[in-house]
Amino acid sequence: MSGVLTSGLATGSGGVVGLILGLVGGGGSILAVPLLTYVVGVSSPHVAIGTSALAVSFSAAGNLVPHWRSGMVKWRCAGAFSLAGVLGALAGAAAAKAVDGQSLLALFGVVMLVVGGLMLRKRRSAGDPDVRLTRRSAPVLLPWLLGIGFAVGLFSGFFGIGGGFLIVPGLMLATGMPLPMAIGTSLVAVSAFGAATAASYAASGLIDWPLAGLFILGGLLGGLAGASLGKRLAGHKRALTLTFAGLVILVGLYIVARGALPLLGATS
Repeated sequence: MSGVLTSGLATGSGGVVGLILGLVGGGGSILAVPLLTYVVGVSSPHVAIGTSALAVSFSAAGNLVPHWRSGMVKWRCAGAFSLAGVLGALAGAAAAKAVDGQSLLALFGVVMLVVGGLMLRKRRSAGDPDVRLTRRSAPVLLPWLLGIGFAVGLFSGFFGIGGGFLIVPGLMLATGMPLPMAIGTSLVAVSAFGAATAASYAASGLIDWPLAGLFILGGLLGGLAGASLGKRLAGHKRALTLTFAGLVILVGLYIVARGALPLLGATS
């Protein structure tokens, strides 16, 4: 594959992820690894995961700004959750690098099936918008924030994904904050987990830096287009989410099927 074609595919793939993030508001990053593997042609699943983690971190940091400005980020809760999650992400990334690449990819397909199924469910949006992590509330909130944060970070680091589909309900469970604030606050954790995972993979030489740059560039452009289009389609967000969930499930089935074929051949 020529360098120009690879560059175009990397930028376009990043654009697809950014567009979905702009339209749906989250979850699009789970397509990064399949796009890098099957569209861009990254041969190593570990390099695809490391490169994806870096792109996810940048994307989340960029999307955080408008949520911050609108007062939808609970910084103290985000800090505690992220601190524990970064430790989990580093442990998860270390474990993932010890797993065979193709086995890791097959497991990733299973995760996509689970994520797609979770996206089909409606989220509750009620909660306490005034919840805060203080000295008085810490004995109740802190154990939940640290425990759930570490568990989600472990999962995120192992698969090199943002984990927003787990972080959002995790924050709501730990603190009781409403959905819009959980979404804004989750971006702090997604950015931190992605950065920790990327750092671990970078230390092992498992990031394709030029591809990551092109993917991030495409993501920024796609995100702008998605945000603009998302405003026009605001009344159809549920339909968009269901459509994306179906796409995630189909891609997950494809990855699992590809991973199962060698096993079937070995047993026949």
